[in-house]
Amino acid sequence: MTSDPGLSHLLGRLGAIEDRIRRLVAARRAVDPQPDDPFRGLYLSDELIDRMLEGAPGIPEWSDASARLAACEQAADMAEAAGHPVRLRRLADEFGLAPIDVDLLVIALAADLDPRFERFFGYLNDDVGRRRPSVTVALELCGVPLTNAADRARLLTGPLVAGGLVIVEDEDRPLPGRAVRVPDRVVGHLLGDDTPDRALDGVLVEGVEIEWGDDRRLRNALAGGIRLMYLRETATGSGEAIARRALRANGLGTVQVDLPRLGREADAAGLARLAVREARLTGRGIVGSPVTLETEPGLIEVLADSPRPTVLVGEPTWDPGWFRELPAMDDVEASTTEERTALWSRALGPAADGLDIAAATAQFRLRPEQVLRASATARTQASLTVTGEVTAADLAAGARAENASALDRLARRVTPRVGWGDLVLPGATMEALREIEVRARHREQVLGDWGMRPGGGRGHGVVGLFAGDSGTGKTMSAEVVAGELGLDLYVIDLSSVVDKYIGETEKNLERIFVAAAGTNAVLLFDEADAVFGKRSDVKDAHDRYANVESAYLLQRMETFDGLAILATNLRANIDEAFTRRLDVIVDFPMPDAAHRTRLWDRSLGTRLRRGDDLDLVFLGDAFELAGGAIRSAAVTAAYLAAADEGVVRMRHLVQAVHREYRKLGRLLVEREFGPYWSEVVGR
Repeated sequence: MTSDPGLSHLLGRLGAIEDRIRRLVAARRAVDPQPDDPFRGLYLSDELIDRMLEGAPGIPEWSDASARLAACEQAADMAEAAGHPVRLRRLADEFGLAPIDVDLLVIALAADLDPRFERFFGYLNDDVGRRRPSVTVALELCGVPLTNAADRARLLTGPLVAGGLVIVEDEDRPLPGRAVRVPDRVVGHLLGDDTPDRALDGVLVEGVEIEWGDDRRLRNALAGGIRLMYLRETATGSGEAIARRALRANGLGTVQVDLPRLGREADAAGLARLAVREARLTGRGIVGSPVTLETEPGLIEVLADSPRPTVLVGEPTWDPGWFRELPAMDDVEASTTEERTALWSRALGPAADGLDIAAATAQFRLRPEQVLRASATARTQASLTVTGEVTAADLAAGARAENASALDRLARRVTPRVGWGDLVLPGATMEALREIEVRARHREQVLGDWGMRPGGGRGHGVVGLFAGDSGTGKTMSAEVVAGELGLDLYVIDLSSVVDKYIGETEKNLERIFVAAAGTNAVLLFDEADAVFGKRSDVKDAHDRYANVESAYLLQRMETFDGLAILATNLRANIDEAFTRRLDVIVDFPMPDAAHRTRLWDRSLGTRLRRGDDLDLVFLGDAFELAGGAIRSAAVTAAYLAAADEGVVRMRHLVQAVHREYRKLGRLLVEREFGPYWSEVVGR
């Protein structure tokens, strides 16, 4: 006998069932016309048919076979009184099983505990190939007839079947001949093993205990018997963390369900029921997150219908159509910059000594659990270096690793590789760019913690306008701003956004904004006047719908929580209503002679060998080119130099300018080329 009281109770109940089987086998043998037939169960003899025609056997009476069962239950009473858990009893209480249900459960799992029962059931089924109890045998061992509708329903719709404790197989057969079995997970639980069902791998996630947020309202609601809660969280709050803390405060563990992963599974509803069974078996609460507008309502219904305390977490407002009952609802507050800094510090520990964590992480909008994952990623990244010390760049890499991948399918991602030192711009322009960086870095503190943009559902976003001719450095400046903030740059291809069909452009933009909401990145709308252009007087239906599109964008930019940069060659084309909602406007003028000289020097770089005859001052003074054209000409000169001894000379640069003029459609004037005119004549 085992020392585990719960297992002893289960085996005792199994022994009581074995007693019934012995008596049932003896009763069958007494009227069996061919008890010694070696081919029994493989064919139907005339004698057997005759016996069957005589009528169905009577239902056994088991009331006088309960001595072992009574002793088993008495031992279980003593074990529980001594504080020892008896799993079969706890399972019966949780799933609302009647005594006959418990008997049916033990009968169904008998062969999983003792292989002798396979042969017993083969004999009782009169079929050596059917080694599990049939519905007929199971009910017969419980002393109830097949014609009893209530007891028959126990193996159709009763708590055993509804709770996933018993599976009735062979649906193509009549009910009496169907096999009854207990899933391996339930058998394992009764034996003391609480490893979740392998079918739930990836669907159930291990949540992290985070000491953040105020869980008092949820904790009190759960203590008061509220079974279903919905937490509506903000972009930097964590309903998961609060739910886990509140459940723990009420003495409950957590079964955490990844709803997006669950929704991608072929049998999502079936897996949701397995998750509910897991919570009931282990006596834990359920946390399902994140609920989105794309979440299948049927999955929400399965989880919400669980008798265990269930907390669903998401950003959308609760839809009454998701479930027949309205849950208790609460809003999760956003985390403050100070709280996130404290989380970063605790997670990084001594590895970040000497690092200004607040300054390095203020620009990242992360949930508390994302902060912990980003910290782990940063430590891993730092381990690749010689010193192993965590730097601001490692923190940025950890934060970017938390970015959702949806935006990659809608925009082109650019990893910033330039800094302030690579820009050659006037002082006023540089000052405006640094203002964008400051706003983006401290927006959570100013707009969130200090509430400096209250009311109207306004977001925590920063929107800037870059206006200037092509090639004046708008895209490069956006890359610099993103790089200084430790963010990726996503360039929106407006050709894939604008659609001739009414309403499609708005849908495409909405996908981008939704994807960007979960991403720490900079959005660059190049040629922004294509979608942010001025509204016009309504003369026909096209004008009306064009104005509707602009109105949608005005509203969407108002609620945007990210960092967006609108780039345009024609500032006058941007609607004034958009201009009013812009945080910073940066003008990019054409470079003057001094700036052009510096641009030539930067564009040629430091790796390309330069000839003694280079006159960059002449190039800056003579040729009025934008920075983009100068960089293009420098690349052309480098190719010419590669084909000519690998040293760039003045003739290569002049020839490159000549080619750039031809690309731009500009006239060649001898006065501009001065002493180098001969290098381009006849080309």
